[in-house]
Amino acid sequence: MIEELLPAAVVAVETRDDATGAQLFPEEELVIGRAVEKRRREFTTARMCARAALEQLGFPAAPILSGERGEPLWPTGVVGSITHCKGYRACAVAHSGQIVTVGIDAEPNAPLPPGLLGDIARPEELPSLRRLQAELPEVCWERLIFSAKESVYKAWFPLAKSWLGFEDAVLEFEPRARTFTARLLVAGPQINGDALRGFAGSWLVREGIIVTAIAVGSA
Repeated sequence: MIEELLPAAVVAVETRDDATGAQLFPEEELVIGRAVEKRRREFTTARMCARAALEQLGFPAAPILSGERGEPLWPTGVVGSITHCKGYRACAVAHSGQIVTVGIDAEPNAPLPPGLLGDIARPEELPSLRRLQAELPEVCWERLIFSAKESVYKAWFPLAKSWLGFEDAVLEFEPRARTFTARLLVAGPQINGDALRGFAGSWLVREGIIVTAIAVGSA
């Protein structure tokens, strides 16, 4: 599913089931520590997806540790992103010489917890969300904007190495093309010789799951 949203240079591996009997590297065990069983299953299956994707790029199996904000730490020469939600886990990776950054996210196609939308969507985004919800009620648009902004952050952080809040980007959706654009409201780093001002992404809703993805190619 997620591979439909990404260019051919990106390798994506996804699953709807948790890996049974999968083993983590000792270094990864230290990362997951004493996490509850649900978190352990998510982490382990996502790492299995990541190793399968890296293998397709020609990299041997190795620990995939986490950075200070929980981001996966990839081998030198690799960019990538991991996501998981109930009933879905996925990873997308690429050679850094072909793709500058990747951000993916998956969410259930279901409403956000009450009161959360105001923390995610800016005031100028709300009228469009209400209109889209009326036009395409089969898509939970408040959850979609959450997912899209998560993908924006995952694409941003490896480049800027700094926090990006939900309020720091304005999103616009194109429902027919299943695309979105994100206009950044903070200064971004230089990418391909130009200042990063935003991202373009794609989205898909299928079998109760929302997936969003961003991939920025190298110049």
